[in-house]
Parts: sequence; C-alpha cells; structure tokens
Amino acid sequence: MSAAPHRRQVLTTLIGATGALFLPLPSARAEPVRFEGHFEQGGMVVGRTVPGATVSLAGRAIRVSDDGVFVFGFGRDDKATASLVVRVPGEAAQTQRLDIVQRSYDIQKIDGLPDKQVTPPDDAVARINRDNKLIGAARSHDTHETWFAGGLSWPVTGRISGVYGSQRILNGQPRRPHYGVDIAKGEGEPIHAPQAAIVRMAETDMYFTGGTTILDHGGGITTSYLHQSRLDVKVGDKVEKGQVIGLIGKTGRATGPHLCWRLNWFQERLDPQLAAPPMPS
Repeated sequence: MSAAPHRRQVLTTLIGATGALFLPLPSARAEPVRFEGHFEQGGMVVGRTVPGATVSLAGRAIRVSDDGVFVFGFGRDDKATASLVVRVPGEAAQTQRLDIVQRSYDIQKIDGLPDKQVTPPDDAVARINRDNKLIGAARSHDTHETWFAGGLSWPVTGRISGVYGSQRILNGQPRRPHYGVDIAKGEGEPIHAPQAAIVRMAETDMYFTGGTTILDHGGGITTSYLHQSRLDVKVGDKVEKGQVIGLIGKTGRATGPHLCWRLNWFQERLDPQLAAPPMPS
C-alpha cells in the first residue's frame, strides 16, 4: 500500500509552491519563520528562524540551533489545531495557530502469527518492559545536531506492504495501530542510514522487533529499524548518510522478511513516508 494521494497536495496547499510556509513576525526588522514539511497527522516539520529566537509548540519548548533551525512533529491522533509561539530577541512573542490535516487510516489484518506474539505469556512481561525502557531512553535524546534538516532518504527500496497509522487486527484480535512503514525486501538485503546520525540503540533480540537499531538525527528526531537479521553498528557510532547499518530479516514478530521503518520526534510517532521522497519505482 502507498501513501494516500492527497498528501503531496497538502504540502503544496499549506506550504506553497516553493515548499515553504512563511510566518511573518510583528516587526519589519524581523525576518519571517520558514517551514518545510507536512502540517498533518504524522507529519514532520523543519523550521528556520533568526538565531537567538525561542520556539514552543503547545507550551512545549523546542530546541533551536545556533543558526535558527528547529523541528517538531504531529502525532497520529493530534487534534486539528496547535499553537506555535516564536519569540525573537527584542520583539514581542508571536503566536500562530497551525491547522493540522486530519487523516483516515487503513485496517490491516495479519493472520498466522504464533499465539505468544499476539498475546505475550506472563513470563515475557519483564522482557517486554525492559525493551520498552531501552527504546524510550534511545528516543529521549535532544541532540544539538541538525542532520534532520538535510531530509531523509529511503533506507531500502521496495514494495510498501504496511503503512503508518493502520489499525492492526492480529489473528482476529484488535491491537495497537502500526506506527511505521513496512518495506518488503529479501532477507539479507542491506539497510542504509537515511541521514547522518548517532546510534542510540543496537539490540539483536527484542521480543517484538527482533534485531533493532535506533538512529538519532538531532533535535529529538530518531529513526528505527526493526526485524533485522544482522546489525552492523553499535551504540555511540557516528554513521553517515547511505552507510549500511544492518541487513533485512524476519526476527521478532514478523511473518516474512521486511524492514519496519519508524520515525519519531522524541516519543511522538511520525510517518516516515511523509518525511521521505516518493518511493523509487
């Protein structure tokens, strides 16, 4: 399944033909704020303002780099509006209402999973809790780097077999929505870093996700790589865009070889398919 056709139109409608939305500030001396991204549920937005400005979204302070770059995102079920406040040194704070496009999501049925993967046994609870703590810690870094501003490329190319936000029905039982993009690919195919990053997690055997790597691209933006058959990086490594970080597999809760690719702004789950260019044919 591919992304809904309207999403590319959303970029043009809300951000303009140049791919940027300009938020004018109250003084003629101040430059506008420029945004690039998708103002819709699951969207990642990169902002640029004057150095020294402060930014907050819905009351939450956002890191702004020394050259005025920042990033934020909208969750799967975020409401239709949010308030962004920008304060430039020497100027009054400017509040802007952001309109967030609401989406509808697919229902995806997956059958044939082992019962313990649909409803984990009691003796797996401690392991799952440990995995969740590791994942939460890996996604909590507010790294000052702005690699995210260079955009994300696809870590692998192939058929998209699962999309962000879809409701999962596992062996006939409703479960949590899917928060990534699944790309069907042969086992052992290489996975490439979509942008420069620091490795924050590299675990070979997580209960649900098997071999799992999390990359930190700065500003709270992380990408995750699930079900790997092999990991080629370790925690603390600096990786460059395009570097091989591991191999496609079917470890953890998977019915066949594929990559589940996830994107987060801290703990907020975003849609990687909106942040990447169209999948090459």
